[in-house]
Amino acid sequence: MLGPVRAWRGGEALPTGSPQQRALLTALRLREGRMATAAQLIDALWGDEPPSQALAAIRTYASRLRKALGPGVLVSEAGGYAVRMPSDALDLSYAEDLAATAEKARSEGDLHRARTVLNQALARWDGEPLAGVPGPYAATQRTRLEEMRLQLLETRLDMDLEQGCHAEAVSELTALTAAHPLRERLRELLMLALYRSGRQAEALAVYADTRRLLADELGVDPRPGLSELQQRILQADPGLAEPSAPAAEPAVTLVRPAQLPATVPDFTGRASFVSELSDVLATAEGRVMAVSAVAGIGGVGKTTLAVHVAHRSRTRFPDGQLYVDLQGAGPRAAEPEAVLGAFLRALGTPDTSIPETLEERAALFRSMLDGRRILILLDNARDAAQVRPLLPGTEGCASLITSRVRMVDLAGAHLVDLDVMSPEEALQLFTRIVGAERVAAERESALDVVAACGFLPLAIRIAASRLAARRTWTVSVLAAKLADERRRLDELQAGDLAVKATFELGYGQLEPNQARAFRLLGLADGPDLSLAAAAAVLDLPQDDTEDLLEALVDTSLLESAAPGRYRFHDLVRLYARACAERDEQPNAEPPAALTRLLDFYLATAAGVYGLERPGDRTVDHLAPTSYPGLRFTDSRAALDWLYAEADCLLAAVRQAGQSGALRRAVDLLLAAKDLAETGVSARRYEAAATAVRDAAAAAGDTWVESRARTTLAQVHSTAGRFARADEEAARALAAARTANDPWVSSNAPNERGIIALYEGRHEDGERHLGESIAAFRADGNRPGEASALCNLSRIHLAGGRTESAVRLAGQGVAIYDQLGLTLRLANGRYALGMALTQAGRLPDALDQLTGALAVFRASRQRLWEGMSLFRLAEAHLAGDRPAQTAVLAEQALVALRQIGGEWRRGNVLTLLGRALARLGQSDRARACWSEALAIYEELGSSEATEVRALLAPIAAA
Repeated sequence: MLGPVRAWRGGEALPTGSPQQRALLTALRLREGRMATAAQLIDALWGDEPPSQALAAIRTYASRLRKALGPGVLVSEAGGYAVRMPSDALDLSYAEDLAATAEKARSEGDLHRARTVLNQALARWDGEPLAGVPGPYAATQRTRLEEMRLQLLETRLDMDLEQGCHAEAVSELTALTAAHPLRERLRELLMLALYRSGRQAEALAVYADTRRLLADELGVDPRPGLSELQQRILQADPGLAEPSAPAAEPAVTLVRPAQLPATVPDFTGRASFVSELSDVLATAEGRVMAVSAVAGIGGVGKTTLAVHVAHRSRTRFPDGQLYVDLQGAGPRAAEPEAVLGAFLRALGTPDTSIPETLEERAALFRSMLDGRRILILLDNARDAAQVRPLLPGTEGCASLITSRVRMVDLAGAHLVDLDVMSPEEALQLFTRIVGAERVAAERESALDVVAACGFLPLAIRIAASRLAARRTWTVSVLAAKLADERRRLDELQAGDLAVKATFELGYGQLEPNQARAFRLLGLADGPDLSLAAAAAVLDLPQDDTEDLLEALVDTSLLESAAPGRYRFHDLVRLYARACAERDEQPNAEPPAALTRLLDFYLATAAGVYGLERPGDRTVDHLAPTSYPGLRFTDSRAALDWLYAEADCLLAAVRQAGQSGALRRAVDLLLAAKDLAETGVSARRYEAAATAVRDAAAAAGDTWVESRARTTLAQVHSTAGRFARADEEAARALAAARTANDPWVSSNAPNERGIIALYEGRHEDGERHLGESIAAFRADGNRPGEASALCNLSRIHLAGGRTESAVRLAGQGVAIYDQLGLTLRLANGRYALGMALTQAGRLPDALDQLTGALAVFRASRQRLWEGMSLFRLAEAHLAGDRPAQTAVLAEQALVALRQIGGEWRRGNVLTLLGRALARLGQSDRARACWSEALAIYEELGSSEATEVRALLAPIAAA
């Protein structure tokens, strides 16, 4: 009933007959088994003007339905008819049951389940209810069922806003308000979604549009709830930033993170510290910010203590525990933005709802913690500045911080200085690991061992673990080994030397192949290493490499970060490098290990690039590698590898640039260019490219410099920084003339051509692209030639040469299609779709752009996904479909939120304003145009003139 009237028996579709026969079935089925008289049915089908043979017709329809539905379904009673079947055999009943289940889940605070079930209920609608069924009864029921659907939609959208899905809701609400302009609840939800998305002016404009529409159409004012919301927005009511309902529950209650690392089973001593920290955490419920900061040298047991206390206090924080290693002792501490992103995901926030800036992420994080009791363990912090954005802002939550430095500048923090263990605690820890029987027999030697370890917990644990694994050793043997002062920490020294002496103990007991692995693996700068990357460093098969890595994990000199991935504690990494400098003979082995790692990354990334872009000559212009990489046949698996290794790849680029391996460093950037267009790794990619450019310029290597500058031109262009992009590309071309690099000679003018298009310099753009096409052809790079042809198409399009624009884009698409490309073909279809839109061939344009969008989504090209949505919106506006235009433009704004730059955002806002203006929402259109104008004026963009012209009639009115 919630679509065309259809019936099934099992999986078999049953004939329901003519429209009037379906009308009879509808009238009977919606009575839920109650009898309907012949007169009632005649009225239901024909109303006040029944045909003369109406009763005979009813009997005929009933007879046919009885045969179709089978015995016992349609029955005759006392001159009337009824349909008898189970209630769950009707889609409407199923939808009503789901809606009731959703309401119950919502009342219990389970918003996630409520939304899921409500979406299942809404999915039962299949187009217009009772589609094609005639008669007054069907018309009445159709209106009722559509009203039911809208109410369920409003409920689900309300829950969307409760869970922070504001940006996503704007798109759907824009479409719904266009389809149902007089429905005030939808307008109210749209205002709230816009306000919570930071679009206050648009939210107020929605109210103004609604008030004018209601006055013009109905002669009434908006209902009080809508007017009250307008006033609250004008007053920036803090309550609007919170979930609207239920008031007693937080916006997201379902995700309960439990991220604490496992506590050690042999935790020893520290009783006073455990009691002190536990007492501070116990006050969280009545304090705005319960923060404890534990400081001490590396290896003193800060993390072990903090994790132990956190586990003891878990019951005080029933809403979950968050944990992060801030890597403060390493060369590149974790960025607060990245940490907040991970925390927000752990709390259930979808990626598309995570803001871009640090301030916005911190604000959202504090909002999500409000009213909840969550413990946050911030391990290995660099300084107070790193942790401040990560702290909760309301009572009920608490933070526990570990760091090497005392955080005296962290306001309100309870500071704890953790020193080495007492001799009694140290001996107790040693005994728990080694065994009471062995220690009791040699108590004095055991005291000598823990004293030689400087009573440092990490040193004691390593020494005891090695002794426990060697049953033939006695405690005195270990003590004798530590008697050598070169292996023992002087009690008066502190800092890294103490940790180094501890690591020296474990390192000295490694087998030769284990020690080599330890030394060489510590050379890499990345946050961790995959098993395959580690095998490249060691130049060993993966099985042998895994055995060595697991042995190092057993000795606590390496950590297993995840299945197939390994990492060093930051201090252990420094110690491993010192060992490599001291012990590697010949000295050529460390640089050879890093060369193999760089070759592995470059060869694998080149393979991924080639799989995504077959026929592209870029891979032929990369430096040759002597160590092989991984091979993929599946594009998704290849991209998964690239994105998973992003941090390691970019760390390898920077490290190679610092060590002088500039050519392979820049080529790895070329092969991993997808990282620059996803939004997730774009900033780190830009930083790595900048570092390589500067190193190449200092070294006088024009080949590398020109490639790095071309890469940076692409990065700046993607971010909307066109002046900087053009400067980099121009300097790249100047350097390329000396270096005679065909890759730069073709790609740099291609980039300059598209930049000139964006800046409105069409003659310059056509000249650059002509140069690029010639260079690509000379190099035999057909995909590159197709790219430049498609860009030239856009130049012609901007100059009004529509016919030639379609022809040029078609040539580019033909090349891509001939080569069997997928991702690059999507780029061509994007350009062709634009040209076809301007040529007025809208169905063809929509087909091209829709196909491009699907590929970009599958390839995780966030920038081009957003731009395809934008171009689709343009095509729909050209076809006078403003409602669909507004929906697509809103989706484009979401997709481009973290990539693409402000200029592209201004373009989308301008288009959205045009769509809204055609929908009669002039105030919201003005808000969009005003925001776009502010963007263009700040950038000095020529588009500002166009937007001023759009705003002028509104200002005059």
